[in-house]
Amino acid sequence: MSRDIVQLAFGQLTTTDQLVIQLLRLEDSPAVERTLKPAAVRILWPRLPTVVSPREFPEVAAVAVKLFAGASTELARHKARHKL
Repeated sequence: MSRDIVQLAFGQLTTTDQLVIQLLRLEDSPAVERTLKPAAVRILWPRLPTVVSPREFPEVAAVAVKLFAGASTELARHKARHKL
């Protein structure tokens, strides 16, 4: 069983930290009728804590919210297209 990765959202939280949101799908066999089924949504946070000043925090928070909202919308589109 192999894995297919669909990127739902990607963006820079700060100049050094990125946030990635992916849909992981598992590939079923038999080879004649292969289907991809959702397995999980994976959120890849920065390896180390993101540190920002109180002045920068609202902007970083807004970027994170925008990425999660975009990923949620993209997941809904993906579900509709692939009948998940």
